[in-house]
Amino acid sequence: MVEGPSRWVMVQLLFILASAEPEKLKRNQVCTDFQSASLLRGTNLRVQFLLFTSSNSSCGQLLSISDDLQNTNFNASLGTKIIIHGFRALGTKPSWINELISSLLKVAQVNVIAVDWVNGATAAYPTAVENVTKLALEISSIIRKLLISWFCIAQQSPQMAVFHTPNIFLLHLIDPKPVSCISKPHVSGAAWQALGVPETSIHLIGVSLGAHVGGLVGHFYEGRLGRITGLDPAGPKYTRASREERLDPGDALFVEALHTDADSYNYLICDHMRAVHFYISALEDSCPMVAFPCSSYTDFLAGHCLNCANPFLLSCPRLGLLDSGGVNMEKLPTEVKVYLATATTAPYCVYHSLVEFHLQQRRTLDTSIEITFLGSSNSSFSTRINIPKQQTMGKGLLTHSAPLCQIERVMLQYRPKIWRIKKNETPIVGQFCTASLPVNTR
Repeated sequence: MVEGPSRWVMVQLLFILASAEPEKLKRNQVCTDFQSASLLRGTNLRVQFLLFTSSNSSCGQLLSISDDLQNTNFNASLGTKIIIHGFRALGTKPSWINELISSLLKVAQVNVIAVDWVNGATAAYPTAVENVTKLALEISSIIRKLLISWFCIAQQSPQMAVFHTPNIFLLHLIDPKPVSCISKPHVSGAAWQALGVPETSIHLIGVSLGAHVGGLVGHFYEGRLGRITGLDPAGPKYTRASREERLDPGDALFVEALHTDADSYNYLICDHMRAVHFYISALEDSCPMVAFPCSSYTDFLAGHCLNCANPFLLSCPRLGLLDSGGVNMEKLPTEVKVYLATATTAPYCVYHSLVEFHLQQRRTLDTSIEITFLGSSNSSFSTRINIPKQQTMGKGLLTHSAPLCQIERVMLQYRPKIWRIKKNETPIVGQFCTASLPVNTR
């Protein structure tokens, strides 16, 4: 008569301990920040994995490959974003990292893991490159831990409490004799079940050299990870690298790379870290950052790329977290170059409009016309189009931070290369047209 109640009290205590443990951890949680490295001692690779969630958005929780994930805030039911920084010349924490973490947690229910490899990314750039493979292996190990979390599940009774550590798993049943799961293959009276996250839920976000680290991690997983975003992938040491050594379209189910350091594209060279700020802006701002497939940046500015019919079936890619970058296709093309324009300051999102001018009569000289959109608050946005001699139409791309419906006036000005006054010179007469991009040609 006494045995029943005593057994019940034992199980009650076990469950109380199990439920109280997370609260204890939360109260005693220690915040870990990025390391600092000196120029002389920053070459040896030392990696930290810092977990951020909605419950600890500004307090990094140190993860270890040997630690039990159940003792962390990691939520296996959510997707996981893994941020990988690049070369750190001065051995300091990336200035943009906190803002990116905050933005990701603000717009999505996710786990965010920041990879701190400041020690190993400092001093000489070639040395940082040498650490890329070792770093990719460490990141692969932490991902493997996320993918495969083993739990010991009882077969005899649904009433149980599960406890596990990295090496020993204990299953406590109502029966006073616990069933122990000491090894993974098989234990009498209990079974193992893998409850890890799916590979498709892993999203690597690599900046500069970190983009190629992400590509290498994806290569280790044979392209099965969900997504890789490369923000200004590093050029030095990688322009002639093989597909296995650098970020490649086959490294994940969806791979996107944003280039703003445009030296290799023969146009304006921007701040190398600008891609990070564009990405944060795309996450937080309501204005969509839409890109358009085009053969070259020159053709894009000339207004030759008006929609996304080819190859995206009219669904233009967008910067941000939309599935497949917002492209609505069952099978994505292997690799496509797309272009977008941005503002010079935050918020960077702009609207794209095609502008055309049709001359009433052909002219014997090139005709250059400056087109200016005038909006509210004295805002103005301009571009210049050229109509070659003996032709009647010129067009170009005009970007503006206000939508087209809020443009109040349009001003057209003739801008000849050389001002010459001729007798009986005919006035320039023609028709002006504009349309918001993408232009739907369906």
